[in-house]
Amino acid sequence: MTEAGPEAAIPAPGLPPVVVTNLHRRYTGVSATVRALVPLQRRFRAIGLLDGGHLGLPPGMAVGDLLRQGWSRPRPWRWRVWHARRDLEIVLGLLLRSVLRQPWRVLFTSAAPKPPGVGLRWLIGRCDAVIATSGRSASFLPPGRVTATIHHGVDTAYYTPGDRWESDLPVVSADGSGGAYLIGCFGRIRPSKGCDLLVEALIALLPSRPLFSAIFTGLARPSERAYLDGMLARIRAAGLEHRIRFLGDLDRDTVRGCYRRTLLCVAASRREGFGLTPLEAMACGCAVLTSGAGVWPELIDGAVGRRFATGSLESLTHELALLTAEPAELVAMGRRARQRVLERHSLAREAAAIDAVYAGLLGSGLLGSAPALPG
Repeated sequence: MTEAGPEAAIPAPGLPPVVVTNLHRRYTGVSATVRALVPLQRRFRAIGLLDGGHLGLPPGMAVGDLLRQGWSRPRPWRWRVWHARRDLEIVLGLLLRSVLRQPWRVLFTSAAPKPPGVGLRWLIGRCDAVIATSGRSASFLPPGRVTATIHHGVDTAYYTPGDRWESDLPVVSADGSGGAYLIGCFGRIRPSKGCDLLVEALIALLPSRPLFSAIFTGLARPSERAYLDGMLARIRAAGLEHRIRFLGDLDRDTVRGCYRRTLLCVAASRREGFGLTPLEAMACGCAVLTSGAGVWPELIDGAVGRRFATGSLESLTHELALLTAEPAELVAMGRRARQRVLERHSLAREAAAIDAVYAGLLGSGLLGSAPALPG
């Protein structure tokens, strides 16, 4: 991804040939994906951003720009690409294409953790192309609708091990409190993420692992406060409040710092769309332990970590005990995990794969043939 393709060098009058949408006020995983990808994608071609979430990526555009300029064709191509990742964004793209008759091709990216409902299934059926973020997500979509399966990537220049491996493994403090080796769980605090499963596993395990402690990061919304309070009460009852800590909703740089201090990242989700935090942790040199949710069965093997049976406390506790028995092997797994992400799961690879789908949708413009879509 060091140089743009020939199409990127051709200026397009009016609107750019591709418009990416982020029509959600709250900063979500989808928002983070858009924020990370768009600057890299712009190395290939001009891309506009219709942003309702204040991502701070210029140049942005407004709906008025679409209404004023959307009927022009982005020479030399026949169509523009409307890249949606949410239901509402598909609806707006279909209105522009099928009601206002503007020259758009609608592309949808799906990370669905389950089959789509009737409404979304209908919308997907009217898109011109669909990207699935995992084989599991693809399996939930209507037969023949998936144009490409493209895994999310991570920014390997941002998520790095830092100085993690510049010294030996740390030694536990003199009084034996607050273990030296850190287990981390990252993401939202809610039942679907399996945080309660990990808390119970830690309560069972940590008394026999004096060198280990654990942190949880992520937002607990008011509706999940009782869930969080229940876990905190269980931790206090076990006398482990100094070794199992919930740090709250942290900014991106602070989370990266936590990754860099973590020896083992645990993702215990009962249900997951994709599940990016283990890849971010791997890029920072962490070994990983995941459930079988999301994309993880496609990514995680014994070289970089282990998996446990989704929703099973017994399986999670067993695998956690195996991994924490050998801290030096966790370090070796973390080194391999970093190399795995560099080779297979970089954000640059994801951006290049998405651009190949854009190229197929744009078509030549000089020919009357339909666009050739990647398989």
